[in-house]
Amino acid sequence: MKTFKYILIFILGLVSANSCLVDDTTKYDLNDDGPNLAGFELNRTMVSGIADGTEYDFNMKVKIAGPTKTDLVSDITLTIGVDEAAMTAAAAADTTLTPAVEGVHYRIDDPTAVLTAYNDYLGLINITMLTQGLATPLPKTPFLVLETISATGDSKVTNNGKSLEITMNFACFSEFQGTYNVTTTSSSGVIRSWTETITKIGTEQYLTQRVGTWDPPLNPNYGFIFNNACNVLSVPSQDLADMYSNEVWGHKPGYADPETGVLTIYYTIWFAAGNSEYTAVYIPVP
Repeated sequence: MKTFKYILIFILGLVSANSCLVDDTTKYDLNDDGPNLAGFELNRTMVSGIADGTEYDFNMKVKIAGPTKTDLVSDITLTIGVDEAAMTAAAAADTTLTPAVEGVHYRIDDPTAVLTAYNDYLGLINITMLTQGLATPLPKTPFLVLETISATGDSKVTNNGKSLEITMNFACFSEFQGTYNVTTTSSSGVIRSWTETITKIGTEQYLTQRVGTWDPPLNPNYGFIFNNACNVLSVPSQDLADMYSNEVWGHKPGYADPETGVLTIYYTIWFAAGNSEYTAVYIPVP
C-alpha cells in the first residue's frame, strides 16, 4: 500500500512539473507576439552648464527594444514632447524644483528622431540648454520632463509611454579637482577613511576615485560622478563604480563649504537586500 502511495505521488509530481513547463512555454510565446517599444534609453538624467550665456547641446538617447526588433526593416519616426503636467506635479512635490521654461532654460529644435535598421534602431534627440540672461545661483532648479508621443512607420512598433526626467544644473564656476582626505560612513555604521584625487570631467561635473566603503575599492580608478550647482552637490543616477548594474544616486543635496573647501556628499547604493545610504566628507589636502 505504501509503495502504491509513493508511485501515485511521483506521477502527480510529473504532471505538475509538465504543467509548469507548458505554462512557461505559453508565456514565452505570448512575449514573442508583444509589440516593439520605442522611447528614451534613460528614465532620468542631469545636464549642467555654466550660466555665462553659452548654449549647451545634449543628446538624449532613444532606441527600439522588443521581441521582433530584428525582423524590422522600416524606418521608425519617434516623436517626443514636453510633459507640462508632470513638471508642475514635480515642482509641487519638491519645492526646490521649478518647471523648465522653453526659450528661457531650454530649446528643442527637432522633437523627432528617425530610427533605422542600419543604425540598429538607435538614435538621438538634441536638447539645447540656454543660459543667456540667467544669474546663478537660481532660486530653484529647473526641471524638464520629456515624454514619447508617437512612433510611426511600422504597426509592430509603438512608443513606450515612458518619460525622461531632466534636472537642469545652471552652475557657478568651481575648481574642486584635487587631493582630499575622505571619510565615508554608511547607514549600517561602517566607517572608512582614505586619501584620493577628485578629477573634473565636464562642466561642473567631477569624478571621485572610490565609492561606498569597500576596502580594497571596487574600482581603484572610478568611484562616482557628482555635479556642482553653486556649491550644492548632487549625485546623478549611475552604475556602481562603472562596473556593476547596482544603481547609485543622490538621496539629498550635498554642499561645498566655500570657506574651508570641505565637500559633503550624500548618496544611496541599491542592493537586492536593501538600499544603503552614505555620507562622504572630503577635506582638502594642503
